[in-house]
Amino acid sequence: MEFKYSREVENDLYETDGLNHGIPLRGCLRAQNDWDANVGNIAGYQGGIGDPYSFMAVTLPECLPERLEILAYANEFAFLYDDKLENLDLHGGLDAQSAVHGFLATFDDECFDKTALGRAKAHARPEIRLQSRIFTEMVALDPVRGETSMKAWAEFVQLAARTRVKQYMTLAEYVPARVIDAGEMLWFGFLTFGMALTIPADEYQTCMEMARPGYAVLGLTNDLYSWEKELKAAKQARSNYVFNAIWVIMKEYQADEEEAKGICKQQIRAYMSMFVKVVDRAKGDSTLSRDFRLYLEALLYSCTGNLVWSISCPRYH
Repeated sequence: MEFKYSREVENDLYETDGLNHGIPLRGCLRAQNDWDANVGNIAGYQGGIGDPYSFMAVTLPECLPERLEILAYANEFAFLYDDKLENLDLHGGLDAQSAVHGFLATFDDECFDKTALGRAKAHARPEIRLQSRIFTEMVALDPVRGETSMKAWAEFVQLAARTRVKQYMTLAEYVPARVIDAGEMLWFGFLTFGMALTIPADEYQTCMEMARPGYAVLGLTNDLYSWEKELKAAKQARSNYVFNAIWVIMKEYQADEEEAKGICKQQIRAYMSMFVKVVDRAKGDSTLSRDFRLYLEALLYSCTGNLVWSISCPRYH
């Protein structure tokens, strides 16, 4: 990859807990204010802001400069939605299911319809009106990739809600579901839009399959460093289950919390090693399109960026 918009950060300036497999680090409040004004109070919310590294700056370092602000806005919207999804009762009665339906309606089949979003009528859910702003700004910059990104985002939300309905008792069951919930589709849309990449239709399925170890790294890294936050939320909701690898490992291996964290770190290292090999092989494969190869390499840098951000971000600490 030719680096035009980022620089490598000196490795003594950040911590990786030894989980980055030698991949270096390269290296937006508007959405929060709009959500607070239009949807609901977000007191105590922590999003992508970090010190010294904010989420988007280090997870999408080669984003085209003119596209970074709208993606930062969209990512804050996604974080807010993720927090809301975690607090929904996906196993409850009719009232709970009605709330879930309303929540998912923001990302129904019309979410990427230009006409439907353009109307954004006064009676529409406030989340839809905010989503309309995101979509309008994205398609103004890149109509084709903007629509692709929104379709991927819609698919992610619907799939993620379904994955959280089930309780997973083993890592073998959990990791594929976590890949979905980690934002496999959402981040595909963000990376391709942000870097102006196009994955040919005949390569799409292969691309998604080759990228999965990278998304396993993202999801398990999130689980490792967000465990205390998610455990606290589960206790407040009086839930006996936490959608998190640490909980799954504790149950599967009869491990205590620290042992489970150690096993999670082993899993992250294993998936990161696997993904580094995938990316290295892809770089030398001239049968793959240029954008396919760039997408995989960009995802690799996302893994390191997410790791460094997760270790110190206010969202988890």
